[in-house]
Amino acid sequence: MDHIFIDSLGLSENVFAYFILPLLIFIARVAEVSVNTIRIIYMLGGRRYTSTILGFFEAFIWLTAMRQIFQHLDNWVCFFTYAGGFAAGIFVGMIIEERIAYGKVIVRIITRKDVTPLIQYLTGVDFRHTQVRAEGRDGEENLVFTVLARERLDDLIEKLKEILPTAFYTIENVKVADENGVANISHGGLKIFTWLRGVIRN
Repeated sequence: MDHIFIDSLGLSENVFAYFILPLLIFIARVAEVSVNTIRIIYMLGGRRYTSTILGFFEAFIWLTAMRQIFQHLDNWVCFFTYAGGFAAGIFVGMIIEERIAYGKVIVRIITRKDVTPLIQYLTGVDFRHTQVRAEGRDGEENLVFTVLARERLDDLIEKLKEILPTAFYTIENVKVADENGVANISHGGLKIFTWLRGVIRN
C-alpha cells in the first residue's frame, strides 16, 4: 500500500506514515465494528445468509487493518487510531442499529387503569394485541400484550404515554413471530436440513 501513496501520488513517507495510514486504519476499524453490529442484529433475527456475508466482510476488513498494523509496529499513531476507530465504530454501529430498527418486539403493558382507549388505538393501527385480567400486588391489574415492527415502537410508546402515562411496560425483542400473518421470518436454512429435522422428529 505504501507505494500507491508515496510513489504514485508523490506523498512523503512521513505524511503517509503519520497521517494517511492512521486515517485509513481508523476508517477500516469504524467500518469493521459497524459491520459487526449489523451482523449481530441480523444473526439474532435469524438471517443466516445475510449475517454470514457480513461476517466475511468484517473479517476481511479486520485482516486488512491488522496487516498494516503489523507492518508498522514502530508507528505509535496507528495504535491510537486503531483503538479510536474501535470506540467510534461502537458509536456509529449503535446509530446504524437505531436507524435499521430491524425485527419485531413484544410490548407488555401493565396498568390498573382502564385500557379501553389503548385497545382502541391498537385496533385502529392494526397492532395485534391480547388483553389479560391479572392480579397484582395492589389488586386487579390489566395486562396488554402487543407485537409490532420495531420501527413503529416509538409511535406506540408516545401514544402510550399520552393515554396511560403511569402504565408500566417492558419491551423485548422477538426472534420469530409467525402466527396468522404477524411475521414470516425465514432462517434461510437449506432444504436438506429441514428434511433431516422432520426425520428426527418422526
